[in-house]
Amino acid sequence: MNAILLIDDEEKLRSLMARVISLEGFTIFQAENIKEAWKKLALHEIEVVVCDIKLPDGNGISFSKELKEKYPAIEIILLTAYGNIPDSVQAIKNNAFDYITKGDDNNKIIPLLYKATEKSNLTKRVLQLEQQVGKKYSFENILGRSKVILEAIELAKKVATTDATVLLLGETGTGKEVFAQAIHFASARCNKAFVAINCAAFSKDLLESELFGHKGGSFTGATKDKKGLFEEAHKGTIFLDEVGEMVTELQAKILRVLESGEFIKVGETTPTKVDVRVIAATNRDLLKEIEQANFREDLYYRLSAFTIPIPALRERKQDIAELSNYFVQIFSTKSNKRPFKLSEQYLDALKKHSWKGNIRELKNTIERSIILNDKEILDIESLPYELQHTMKKGQKTLSAFSLNSAEKLHIQKVLNHTQGNKAEAARLLEIGIATLYRKIEEYKIQ
Repeated sequence: MNAILLIDDEEKLRSLMARVISLEGFTIFQAENIKEAWKKLALHEIEVVVCDIKLPDGNGISFSKELKEKYPAIEIILLTAYGNIPDSVQAIKNNAFDYITKGDDNNKIIPLLYKATEKSNLTKRVLQLEQQVGKKYSFENILGRSKVILEAIELAKKVATTDATVLLLGETGTGKEVFAQAIHFASARCNKAFVAINCAAFSKDLLESELFGHKGGSFTGATKDKKGLFEEAHKGTIFLDEVGEMVTELQAKILRVLESGEFIKVGETTPTKVDVRVIAATNRDLLKEIEQANFREDLYYRLSAFTIPIPALRERKQDIAELSNYFVQIFSTKSNKRPFKLSEQYLDALKKHSWKGNIRELKNTIERSIILNDKEILDIESLPYELQHTMKKGQKTLSAFSLNSAEKLHIQKVLNHTQGNKAEAARLLEIGIATLYRKIEEYKIQ
């Protein structure tokens, strides 16, 4: 039930209004001054505050500003005994929902309350979604416990609280955009836009228009004015992925934004000012690109104010099991299948693979395995051929004369005797059941 807080030092008027509002099904709380109002706000979840302008311990207009700063989802309706245009203007500037004169309240207050509570509930849902998004893109959701990934996370956490430009260095598929999002959502800009663009995905002219916008009629097809991504990211963060692919003419414009916070749209002559944090990423060696005159040296030093190397998957193979289990959960759910278990052979194959495509390739491999496998365990047969081939090359063939070969044959005979009863086989072999399972896996006994 939507809750309303009435603040007025005139008890009779406050009680009458409370009775009228309660008849509409609202939950009512009352306060005679601002001090008491803050106590009620701390104790109850309020959607709308109806507050008199003149109170014994303060002014309703000033109170409305403090209220919106502390409780942004609460809407406030201000009341006064006489209309006052300057007060009404200031009330709206302080984000009050509306401002009405006492005497009109009986006719206007109920419709206003319905509109204000609707807006309050919508704001709450938006704030909840923003919190969920922030949690989704937090550093805690970057998987891995290897030393190299933890070092990268620690660097990112330190720079996140600043406004410094960041350059993420790493191969394709290592998760550079995930780091960029985590940095944004851990920063003071987290409630503003995070805008990402792949600089390699556009031609020079299209990329310029996407980044900086254009004036209608400035070129064929530009039928109306268009905002660029820098303008969309005002007060927020822009992520320039694959910045090393950008042509040098556009690099000069990026440099100007970093140095002066302004740019000129295509077809315009006056600059546009923006306040944007830039996070860039590349899989190229920019110092070599500078030597070959493909990248501006001055832009490199502006972008690399704080660099974070993102490790390749082959450098953090101890994280493969955790990443694989995470992707199994995701794709099992999407495929409406029970979560699969990973066989040791399957995990071994994943750990031995070179992963040139990094986490992105691992993710695609797991998804393919889930689609192809109808059993409860993911085994090597559900892997792509090249991974199976890598695994099989690493397997040793037992010599007929080796002790291991004799042990494998003996275990197979005992299992046949017990008709596959592993507990009974372990008892006859006089070994622990865990040892038996390990040897079955080691010798690939079916």
